[in-house]
Amino acid sequence: MAYIRVSSRSQDHATQRSAIERAARARGDTIDTWYAEKRSAKTMARDELRRLLADIRAGGLRGRRLYLFRLDRLTRTGIADTLTTLEELHAHGVEVVSVADGFDLQGPHAEIIVAVMSWAAKMERLAIGERIAAARERVEAEGGHWGRPRRVDTRTLNRARQLRAGGRSFREIAIIMKVPKSTIAGALAASEKPTPKTTPKCERDLGVQQGSSA
Repeated sequence: MAYIRVSSRSQDHATQRSAIERAARARGDTIDTWYAEKRSAKTMARDELRRLLADIRAGGLRGRRLYLFRLDRLTRTGIADTLTTLEELHAHGVEVVSVADGFDLQGPHAEIIVAVMSWAAKMERLAIGERIAAARERVEAEGGHWGRPRRVDTRTLNRARQLRAGGRSFREIAIIMKVPKSTIAGALAASEKPTPKTTPKCERDLGVQQGSSA
């Protein structure tokens, strides 16, 4: 069995899967169960990790090997979480194999190495978070937009309106503008929503006065 993880939806598991399959074959193993997810390791509350631990606690995986690409794929929340998780796996008779780290997690000095690597992984995660926060602050301070580029900006929306008014279908507009049909349709629908009508204050006051005299 193997656990693989990437941090964002734009990434895939192909590299980790390939490396683990090669390492397993070298040991004469076949990976029959994969636990794969796209989640940040800033939390231990991850669906596939929970499923893995639940299966191990059920007792049916004793004597099996759990393959990881690297130890930080399992945890990046510090020494305590890493050691606790590994201890639980070992207590249930599961041998953990880290493919890319290059050391034996079962050896006599494993705890010291694991502690150092867990600390380094947590520090790296925190540093990445700080760099992202600093970059976001800089972009927004300069008046920029943080995040994915908006596919339908004002210019694109105005052009889409013109095409729509000229009788073009959403599909035709999407092809011309090179934007997904659902995106164009949603943007046009949102732009056509009527704004709530507000009554001027003088009219509201007059209505109150008229209501009082009735």
